[in-house]
This record gives sequence, C-alpha cells and structure tokens, in this order.
Amino acid sequence: MTDQVQRSAPAQNRHTIHATGREKLKAHAAMMLFAALIAGSFSFGGMAAQHLEAGPLTLWRYLMTMVVMGILTFGILRVPFTIPRRVWRYALLGGLIAVYMLTMFAALEFTSPVQTGAVFTLMPLISAGFALLFIGQRTRPDVMVALVIAALGAIWVIFRADMAAILSFDVGRGELIYFVGVVCHGAYVPLIRRFGLGENPVAFGFWVVVFTIPWLLPTGGVPLATTDFGALPMTVWATIAYLSIVTTAITFMLLQYASMRLPAPKVLGYGYLTPTFIILLEGLLGHGWASPAVFLGALVTAAGLLVMGLLRD
Repeated sequence: MTDQVQRSAPAQNRHTIHATGREKLKAHAAMMLFAALIAGSFSFGGMAAQHLEAGPLTLWRYLMTMVVMGILTFGILRVPFTIPRRVWRYALLGGLIAVYMLTMFAALEFTSPVQTGAVFTLMPLISAGFALLFIGQRTRPDVMVALVIAALGAIWVIFRADMAAILSFDVGRGELIYFVGVVCHGAYVPLIRRFGLGENPVAFGFWVVVFTIPWLLPTGGVPLATTDFGALPMTVWATIAYLSIVTTAITFMLLQYASMRLPAPKVLGYGYLTPTFIILLEGLLGHGWASPAVFLGALVTAAGLLVMGLLRD
C-alpha cells in the first residue's frame, strides 16, 4: 500500500510543480508576447464584426486555423499523426474555446474593443478559482496582491484615467455576453494541465482546434455557406488571416507553453496588459492616442506584473 502511494504521489503533485530559471523566464516572455498578439484580435475583430456575424466569422476562423495548425504540426514539425486518446478531453476544451470566441465577437457588435478588454481583466482571478477547484493549485497571497495592483493599473488604463467614467461604469449587454466567455477561458487554462497526458503540445493544440469546429457549426454553418465572400471588404479577409495564424495557432502554443510552466493566475495575469496594448494599437490604427495619465496606469500594471513574475510560485 505504501509503495502504491509513493508511486502515485508524483502524478498527484505534477499540477503544482512549476518551472525555474531560464524556463520560467521564457514562459513569462511567452505570455508578454501573448498579451500583445491578443490585443490585435480585439481591434481587428471589432472591425470585422461590422461586416460578418459572430457565428460564421468564428467558424471561418477555425476552419482556416485547422489548416494552418495541420500544416505546422504534421508538415513542418513532422509530428507523427495518431488518433488522440480520450477524445472527450479535446471536445470539452474545444467547447470552452468555442464559447469564448463566439461571445467575444458577439460582444464586439455591442461594445468597443477597450470595454471588452475591461472584462478580459477578470480572467486571472476567475482562473485562480478554477485552478484551485480542478488541480488543487493555490495562489499565494503575495501573488494575489500583485495581481490586484496590476488590475488597478489596468482599470485606470481601460477608463483612460477618467475617475468619473470609473465611478459611473454601466455594465452593458456586450460586457455581460463576453463575461460568459471569459469564465469559460478561465476554466480552460488549468484544464490544459489536468488533461495533458504528455502529448506533443502542437499536436494537442491541433486536436483542440479540430474539436472546436463541431461546437461552431450550429451558429455558423449555414450563414457561412451562404456568405457572399466577394462582397466582403479586405478588412475581413485580413482579420481572418490574422486570427487564424497569429491569435489562434501562435497564441495557443504560447499559452500551452506557459501553462505547463507557470501557475494559472500568473499565466492569465498577463491579460492585464491587453488593454494597454489595445490602446496602443488603436492609436496606431488612427483611432486616437491615450493621454500621459493613461500610460501612467500602464506603468502601474507593468510594475504589478514584474513583482508577480519575481515572486515564488
């Protein structure tokens, strides 16, 4: 009996073992890049949502992503093709991602990219709760304090340093829709660890994408099949290319890499940088630049994340 417990202990504790040294730094760098790339999905997605509804837009994106991930996995990286074990894992993860993506595009029909960024900042705390529930991963009090500091800076950025806007915040339909998706994504990150059985991370990502598509067919199948693609502006085509290659294939691998090396709250803590990157991108797109006071909030967020990264896991 004792031998059985000793043999099972590593398997039970593997979800709470984190990377150190160079691997830890690389995981933090991966999430910094993740936040910057995700910011583009809000700005570009907001423009595309004006021309195509959430269902067909998301399905089109994932069909393209399946092709990109397939070429990357089995063509470029030459990962051996095998039918995945315990298919239900991929079906569940795919369902969570499908809800997240659908709600994001649906929310952008009612609200702005910056406001959806506000809802996105709730994800680290939600993920901390799910990490405790699913894999017994506890968030240290000092890490939680660092997350709160980063969140305060993010809120300041989101509302463009306008205290009146913060105090009068009115949660609209778009924010409520997207909140459902944020809850699903918050559960997704710790479940990557729980469901991982040592598969190649890129192949794992490919099969998650494959099993996301069936969840998107009910809302996107018929509308996409009847879409007049020739009438769509280049904005939509460029957005699909960006979302398929950058914010699905690339960010999935970044998230997968970091999730296997850092606690879930630290991984999604980088979401606090997303509103800052959104505001920078909106400025570059000609939608106006933020004030110096707003960038002060961005520095507070960066400081909170720096402290979080240096704290013990």
